[in-house]
Amino acid sequence: MSSEYFASNRGSKGYSDMALNSSLLKQSKLLEKLSICQRYKIWRIVLKGMPSRRTSKLTVKDLLFDDVPVRVYWPKTKSDGSRRGLVYFYGGAYMLGSIQAYERTCRYLARESDTVIVCVRYSQAPEHPFPAQYQDCIAATAHFLKNAKEYEVDPNRVSVAGDSSGGAITSAVCQILVTRKDLPRLRSQLLFYPFLQGVDLCLPSYQQNRSIPVMSKKNAVELGLRYLNEKIKDVSDVMRNAHVPEELRVRYKKWISAENIPEEFKVRDYVAVAPAPFSEKLYTMCKLVFDPMISPLLGEDDVIRQLPEAFIFTCEYDVLRDDGLLYKKRLEDNGVPVTWVHDETGFHGILFPIDRYMFEFQKTRSDFQHAIRFLERL
Repeated sequence: MSSEYFASNRGSKGYSDMALNSSLLKQSKLLEKLSICQRYKIWRIVLKGMPSRRTSKLTVKDLLFDDVPVRVYWPKTKSDGSRRGLVYFYGGAYMLGSIQAYERTCRYLARESDTVIVCVRYSQAPEHPFPAQYQDCIAATAHFLKNAKEYEVDPNRVSVAGDSSGGAITSAVCQILVTRKDLPRLRSQLLFYPFLQGVDLCLPSYQQNRSIPVMSKKNAVELGLRYLNEKIKDVSDVMRNAHVPEELRVRYKKWISAENIPEEFKVRDYVAVAPAPFSEKLYTMCKLVFDPMISPLLGEDDVIRQLPEAFIFTCEYDVLRDDGLLYKKRLEDNGVPVTWVHDETGFHGILFPIDRYMFEFQKTRSDFQHAIRFLERL
């Protein structure tokens, strides 16, 4: 896929920003090799970008929800105390995102959908390893559900949302809280190009989009291993599923397999590949990916069928596309309503530049409007 394709379909300013980020990723790797600075620290700075402009349409406050830092965005429009609420978990491979980086995203969602948005500043890896991120997000969401009325929100109209790795957190929070009888039921879950499994890294979307910036297949695997606090110089065997024992491959095939991907998504450059020989060492290093919290697609059916309705946004040119397609199927197979939006020319991260004006991609705003309409009917 060429730079000309991106420029013609997404706007030259947006593609330039994307190309710049790809270049910075390469430079950050070099600085890490030279022991000057760890690459994830550089990316945290880059992703924060320029501060968002204030607006008279919102009230914004930094608070603590059960000792977890959050930023709350209230629309200033009149409310009868029964407004919608949305808890947002940002992406960034559990390491790179921040409230500052997603300030524009949350402001846009609050303003356009007339919803109270809570953005959770969860503990970041690798300083805080798994499951710290999930524990923070569960605690903050439970606090909001218990105290929603204090924030002019109907506790029965609270949803959760997240992009990329934040999508994994979103799904995991839903699966865990659905068993809590002391809390109001979550109204819905919104997943934007979510990461949902680390079992099969040879699905069609991983094969077709292995070299698409900014999230190439190798980058995705390297970031995942960094989250697990594992450093592997050569990730090629992990990229070919050498970390998966045969018995687990067979067990999870009913949920995670190219056979469950619709045929129309296999016509573009997909060639099935045999897994690399199993490595006990890699399995030990990657064992956490078989935890349903990290890979929510591994949740049991009796949990999945209790989940709230979902909005799933996928992009054609994204290695994580098939995670979203597989989750859509799992939810629908278990009777959970799904609103699915697929951008046939989109790629991972297309929503991130929202409200960055000339740096938005051509479809950023129109893609986001699907989520806005979904929220407005809740």
